[in-house]
Amino acid sequence: MKEKKVVGIAKVVKEYYQDPTTDDPKWVVVDLAPVETLKKPVTLEMIKQDPLLQNIALVRQGRLSVMPLPKKNEL
Repeated sequence: MKEKKVVGIAKVVKEYYQDPTTDDPKWVVVDLAPVETLKKPVTLEMIKQDPLLQNIALVRQGRLSVMPLPKKNEL
């Protein structure tokens, strides 16, 4: 399995809607547009080791692929 890492920043361009691949109402998707590619990817392990990031959704719910992240001064 490839290592999980953050490789860029994106913005949501269309709010969530039913995932067309399933009838399960709990599965939703959003449409994204790229904003910036990170010069150096950040691994999940690096995120989990940073004390400032311990309360973000990615650490609490490991299956997330899209999540908001507060600005540094909001952590």
